[in-house]
Amino acid sequence: MARRRPLRSQPVRTRTLTLTLTDEPHPWVRALGLVTVVVVGAWLGLLIVGNVRVPVGPMNTTMTLRPSLSGGTKINVSPLGALQLDSHQAPVRLDVNVDQLDPERSQALVDHPERISGLQDEVVHDVEHGTLDLAVRSCVAVVSGATALGLAVYRRPRRALAAGGLALALLGASGATAYATWNPKSVLEPRFSGLLSSAPSLVGNARSIVTEFDVYQKELARLVTNVTKLYDVTSTLPAYQPDPTTIRVLHVSDIHLNPASWKIIASLVKQYDVNVIVDSGDTMDHGTAAENGFLDPVKDLGVPYVWVRGNHDSATTQRYLERMKNVHVLDDGSAETVGGLRFAGIGDPQFTPDRSVTPGGDAAEQMAGTRLASALREQRTKGAPVDIAVTHEPAAARETDGTVPLVLCGHLHHEDMKILKYGTRLRMEGSTGGSGLRAVEHQYPAPIEASILYFDRDSRRLQAWDEIKLGGLGLTTAEVSRHLPKDNQPGAAPAPSSPSPSRP
Repeated sequence: MARRRPLRSQPVRTRTLTLTLTDEPHPWVRALGLVTVVVVGAWLGLLIVGNVRVPVGPMNTTMTLRPSLSGGTKINVSPLGALQLDSHQAPVRLDVNVDQLDPERSQALVDHPERISGLQDEVVHDVEHGTLDLAVRSCVAVVSGATALGLAVYRRPRRALAAGGLALALLGASGATAYATWNPKSVLEPRFSGLLSSAPSLVGNARSIVTEFDVYQKELARLVTNVTKLYDVTSTLPAYQPDPTTIRVLHVSDIHLNPASWKIIASLVKQYDVNVIVDSGDTMDHGTAAENGFLDPVKDLGVPYVWVRGNHDSATTQRYLERMKNVHVLDDGSAETVGGLRFAGIGDPQFTPDRSVTPGGDAAEQMAGTRLASALREQRTKGAPVDIAVTHEPAAARETDGTVPLVLCGHLHHEDMKILKYGTRLRMEGSTGGSGLRAVEHQYPAPIEASILYFDRDSRRLQAWDEIKLGGLGLTTAEVSRHLPKDNQPGAAPAPSSPSPSRP
């Protein structure tokens, strides 16, 4: 009988079985991995090779695209600071670094100001040329970066090419989004961050803009001109020369016994060539006679100081300020013309440090606002309409709606601007004292806030305002945001000749 041979093992079948039992990656996991490779590779490509050096007028600049959640344009003017523009909304941001000025071109521009008239076309041409170069280089950078990283991760040419193609599609979609959301007027409302002394020269003085024609090009040329002057070969900052037809009002509030505030206010008066200071109250903290010496620096500010009483300012505080020559105390609807503008105001009816008196709350504030509104209507009937009303509490300020174009207040320690129902603009200031003794109550020091308001000297209309925010507790950095009222935007209809709205 023949002996049966034992069955041999079949390794091929075993290996096949093993491969079938291995879990394949979930499609969502593979897709997420591919997206990660595309994004990281594209970012690395932009970071390494995605920048171009572009001469813009007399400046040598470097333009770069960077990933961003909000988009926009950032112009770095080292060491003076940076300007941010809400130029577009897309997942990419345009960074422009001002590297240096060409000595010959910049000196020629400073020595021959008449050449500035031709700077506009030159700047526009340079920016268009640089943007085109940047677009081409960015396409190459993102495709190369994503392809190289895809090849390193997957080790398959097809996967690597797919990553490069997706990166190019992502950049194209970002470019289309930026084009669709492009806002050329953003250059009119820049945000500056850097040293406070550089802010007025870089941001410039507010001007009336009555046409939309070439807004972006003209303002861009003006920005280049400002930077050129700052980078003059003498390396000194030029004297700020504001528009002589503009009245500049510095609005401060809620100083709360912070001695550093007086130095900051004096600096703003000098840097912006301020005509009038308006203080909407709470200059003190307890309103005692012992605190009165804190007010002495007001006499040395060199400009008129318009003041209303806050809920932390006492009658003693008010009498002390009334004796100063440059101080104009407004109360009970009294009106005065100061620096070319007519002001009226009322002091806060409540003095909260006095615990023996029950606070009247919003009802007392509204009653004070009603008295002020009545005084404003009376002034208008006499042919002397008020341009700016001043209170401390927003509750009182809102009662003036329809009787004055602009009302200023404070109290809540944060900035705000809104148009009330009957057309009055309410401007609420933050704490110019960084909330005073309360500055360290929270995790981070409270910022020091103030505003520069620009008015046309003839019409007394508000042209623009700069919101100024300084780092708390003596930090030297500043953020300045320029804002324009809608009726002063390019292409807006001319404002009515009457400076005051009317309440039905």
